Amino acid sequence: MMIRLVVFALLVLLLAYGFSWLADRPGDLSLIWEGQIYQTKLIVAASAIIALVAAVMIAWWFVRLVWTSPHSVTRYFRARKRDRGYQALSTGLIAAGAGNALLARKMAARSRGLIRADQEPLINLLEAQAALIEGRHDEARAKFEAMANDPETRELGLRGLYLEARRLGANEAARQYAEKAADNAPYLPWAAQATLEYRSQAGRWDDAIRLLEQQKAARVVEKAEANRLHAVLLTARAGEKLESNPAGARDDAQQALKLSADFIPAALVAAKALFREGGVRKAASILEQAWKSAPHPEIGQAYVRARSGDSTLDRLKRAERLEGLRPHNVESLLVVAQAALDAREFARARAKAEAAARMQPREAAFLLLADIEEAETGDQGRVRHWLAQALKAPRDPAWVADGFVSDKWLPVSPVTGRLDAFEWKAPFGQIEGPVEEGSHPASIETALKTLPPLRDIKPDSPVNDHRMIELERAATIAEAVRPAPAPAPTPAKSKPEPVSDRAPAANEGKPFFGGLPDDPGVRDPRAEPEPKTRLRLF
Repeated sequence: MMIRLVVFALLVLLLAYGFSWLADRPGDLSLIWEGQIYQTKLIVAASAIIALVAAVMIAWWFVRLVWTSPHSVTRYFRARKRDRGYQALSTGLIAAGAGNALLARKMAARSRGLIRADQEPLINLLEAQAALIEGRHDEARAKFEAMANDPETRELGLRGLYLEARRLGANEAARQYAEKAADNAPYLPWAAQATLEYRSQAGRWDDAIRLLEQQKAARVVEKAEANRLHAVLLTARAGEKLESNPAGARDDAQQALKLSADFIPAALVAAKALFREGGVRKAASILEQAWKSAPHPEIGQAYVRARSGDSTLDRLKRAERLEGLRPHNVESLLVVAQAALDAREFARARAKAEAAARMQPREAAFLLLADIEEAETGDQGRVRHWLAQALKAPRDPAWVADGFVSDKWLPVSPVTGRLDAFEWKAPFGQIEGPVEEGSHPASIETALKTLPPLRDIKPDSPVNDHRMIELERAATIAEAVRPAPAPAPTPAKSKPEPVSDRAPAANEGKPFFGGLPDDPGVRDPRAEPEPKTRLRLF
């Protein structure tokens, strides 16, 4: 509009300038025609020529208007009818979105009467939506199929058919519709995501990676998300190659680590592949980097058992190296405690396990304490005590996806088929407050206070030598400081006669290996503990 105004103003200025130029240069114009001479002023002749041109233009416009008037009238009424049809179509789509099936069906019929369906494909969409609302799914599928055959509405029809197939549970048909849409238009997020999940479920990792690269090139997904999904697919493919092709598994896993440096499953697969190839140093380096970013029990187990021929003390040293990389960490403490238990260094194992339980009272720490108790003392009462604490403790993290708990990482959720669904977290939330009457959440301090005393020591129990030495030392000290026996009280006194725990004389001179010392002042550790004071010899 502004351009037209500017052009019109320029034409007016040019015309005015021309008239002023002629007015400043007066003259006569003479014309001889058939012997007659016609003479007039120059300015008058110019004005007459301009007026003649204007008259011709006006006459041509009028003739053209009269000539095209039937077509103009027809076009006017056609446009008015089309506008009414689009108004009905708009009202019908709004009604379908609101769930008003009656109004949507009425507006669809009115739109079809005012607009031809081949000219406006949205009429088919409105009728399909109205059929879905009314529950006539067969009619809706027929409409979607008609739209799928039309190049203009192919993508819309395929999506409708895909959703209907998912609703009916026809996964194979849904996969075909999604793949057809993805092949024609890889930029469609729903089609690409569905096809990616279907190909992943079928183990078609190469096709899935190719589709993901197309999505990334079309900028359908963000770069960070695309890199993460690419790492997941590469790790899944590496896991399948691990047994038959360790070199290929190593390359895929290392490429996955370049895309996602903190991806634990990729680090594990890369390390296992390198172990099979004899690259222990490179594998250990990868596991150390993964441990620095996020300590994980599977990383710790793979690192400690990197070499099958290592002794238990060598494994303990490797576990301590992991603890040096991430000190004051629960997983580091548990790894060292387990390695110390395997090396039968029970004091260190117990100290690390108790420290882990103080940091995070999880069931793994209490179960490890139960294993230590079983290996060190064999006291089933104390073992059951730690197991009871483990039952009340929060659950350990695990691979969880859509409520499904797996003992290993999987690329696809077995419940929904979603890619990269598994997370390392606690499976269920801890219930607040007491679980049952008289029980409380596990606490290491409470567990240590309520730990039953050592009942007995069997000759074949794997007890440490230092424990036996402490018990013998305590017996020797008790025997040395035992006071002389007091004279027997007279029967006249009302005070009860003290009961002596002294062993029979036949046991005199026998060595002490966990039995009672010959001292009535030393309490039998097998008896019930006193209310306020409890003696612990370990």
